[in-house]
Amino acid sequence: MSSVASLHRTLHQTHSVVFTIYIIDTYLESEFWWTVHLKSCDCLETEYKGRIADKSAMSDKQQADSAAVRERQQTLDDFSSISSKDLLPASGGEEMTRGFLQELVNILLDYICKSSQRSSKVLDFHHPHQLKEGLEGFSLDLPEQPETLEQILVDCRDTLKYGVNTGHPRFFNQLSSGLDVIGVAGEWLTSTANTNMFTYEVSPVFILMEEVLLRKMQSIVGWSDDKGDGIFCPGGTISNLYSILVARYHFYPEVKTRGMRHLPQLALFTSEHSHYSVKKSAAVLGMGSENVVMVKCDERGKMIPAELESSIVAAKEKGLIPFYVNATAGTTVYGAFDPLDAIADICYKHTLWMHVDAAWGGGLLMSDRHRMKLQGIERAWSVTWNPHKMMGIPLQCSAILVKKRGLLQECNELGAEYLFQTDKPYDVSYDTGDKSIQCGRHVDVFKLWLMWKAKGSEGFGSQVNKCLENAEYLYDQLQRRADFELVFKNKPEHSNVCFWYIPPSLRTLPPGPDRDTRLHLVAPRIKSRMMETGSVLIGYQPLEAKVNFFRCVFSNPATQQEDVDFLLEEISRLGNDL
Repeated sequence: MSSVASLHRTLHQTHSVVFTIYIIDTYLESEFWWTVHLKSCDCLETEYKGRIADKSAMSDKQQADSAAVRERQQTLDDFSSISSKDLLPASGGEEMTRGFLQELVNILLDYICKSSQRSSKVLDFHHPHQLKEGLEGFSLDLPEQPETLEQILVDCRDTLKYGVNTGHPRFFNQLSSGLDVIGVAGEWLTSTANTNMFTYEVSPVFILMEEVLLRKMQSIVGWSDDKGDGIFCPGGTISNLYSILVARYHFYPEVKTRGMRHLPQLALFTSEHSHYSVKKSAAVLGMGSENVVMVKCDERGKMIPAELESSIVAAKEKGLIPFYVNATAGTTVYGAFDPLDAIADICYKHTLWMHVDAAWGGGLLMSDRHRMKLQGIERAWSVTWNPHKMMGIPLQCSAILVKKRGLLQECNELGAEYLFQTDKPYDVSYDTGDKSIQCGRHVDVFKLWLMWKAKGSEGFGSQVNKCLENAEYLYDQLQRRADFELVFKNKPEHSNVCFWYIPPSLRTLPPGPDRDTRLHLVAPRIKSRMMETGSVLIGYQPLEAKVNFFRCVFSNPATQQEDVDFLLEEISRLGNDL
């Protein structure tokens, strides 16, 4: 397929952009004009038009087809009297489908464009009862009769309007943020393909992409080519669950058929600052959350190796059987990295499965500047890595990597004969679905593969570096201001920066219970006002003895230092009278 022969660009005074993409499909010998209008879009004020260098070279049939297509596009479709039954696969529904999808693209491109505009809101907040009761014609109720495509388009627009713009450069609320255009394109294609990741026969390209990605990630972790297995999962919690599942099977394979009652009482170990998914997984897998030993951390949030050693010895003395240790590379709140080499030494000494939860910190492996913070990860038996966090892949995109090849298959396979026949006309080792605890599995690999092609490993590394530079800038600014106080004085290891805002009414109070009680109320009240104004969004939480504090995290490469400055000024403005 060849595209435009030439492009020219014209600036406009109005806030409107027209994309006209001229595509010639040499196989079908036809051409299509795709015109997309974006209104109220400050970030794009140009018009792109594709032109054919030599129209005379086109065949008569091509020119006739071209004229017909252009005529169709000049006629605006009226969607007020038609419904989804008029779209493909309905007979003659191609033109209506094309028009509907072009209108939908208008809505999506308008939203994408506004996502980077700092004058736009991060959110237009409404309470649950307001959204449930309906706003300006937006209703969550499900009808008995089909609604028109016009209403469907309105619903799409309103869904984006009343949601949270997580791609906004001033959205600091979650570990996953940003809006990558290539990633969005990957998600669109994935939904269009609408296939399943259980067998090669229905998902040949995506299955091979998963294999390529897993091998690349295993290589980056530091495993040799003859080792490594893995699978993409619906989020880091499920990836961590897989790690415990395969660890238990590795030591006690009889659990698969005979159950937990034939096993001794097992003990797992993880840090006090680790993700709650470790406890949740132990509960789900029948081992019990009480058998998860929470190991003490230092003031920076890192697991203390000596405490791990003593916890293992104490568990053995109680008659428990230690088998698994979870080390965290990038804790959720502090962004701390556990000392992986020291933990690996202890696991080796006691013959324990070492898992590294690098859901948040795994992205730093892409940076030559920061990957040393995960030194020792290559000694892990399994690793969780979420590219939808620091690497900016659209949700969801998480992988569990397992060093021992074949273990996932042995642990989970049941060989359903309607899916995993052994006499297929291809290498059935590519029917990877039996490695999963799921049957149907969403395609999460294409958007990552496509972004990796677009950015290269170096591009991801630069993206990570920029996010951590923003964290260092925020840290430096907080140190200079009297109205803020850092939760801990250390320079951030990751892109997490934790701090309190101290309103004027509390600045003269001495440290103590009275000040803590009043300070505990500050962050929630500022957050409430912040949600009402919609100008910026940041999270808060208490931790152990520390009262509510703000946690700012950077994973959006669109965020600049001016956005960090705005965050601090906005917090100060919203909390000055508290």
